[in-house]
Amino acid sequence: MQPSVASPAGTPLEETAGLFPAASLFHSLSDPARLAIVRHLALGEHKVVDLTAHLGLAQSTVSAHLACLRDCGLATSRPQGRASMWSLTHSPDLLALLSAAERLLAATGDAVALCPVYGEPSRA
Repeated sequence: MQPSVASPAGTPLEETAGLFPAASLFHSLSDPARLAIVRHLALGEHKVVDLTAHLGLAQSTVSAHLACLRDCGLATSRPQGRASMWSLTHSPDLLALLSAAERLLAATGDAVALCPVYGEPSRA
């Protein structure tokens, strides 16, 4: 058995290396606008113009968020005339993850929102 190589913080690298994909997944869902887009796509396919109207966001903002979701494998598009129809990939798993997150948020109350690093106070 080989000794584990420690990172500067003292955490064995092999313990954290396998967590990068999960951290990337959660990071891809860490923007409120992206979560709103995911909620709308959970209802069915949407065009960018529909999402901009529903969310009150600029077309470029919605397109950038959709590109992020696509690059992370969470959304896909198909051409329809000159537009693209966007939908979720892995919809049941993604919606189950978001449902579990909502249950966890309900259980923790305001603790996450008050977190000094990631909560609302950090956005001020």
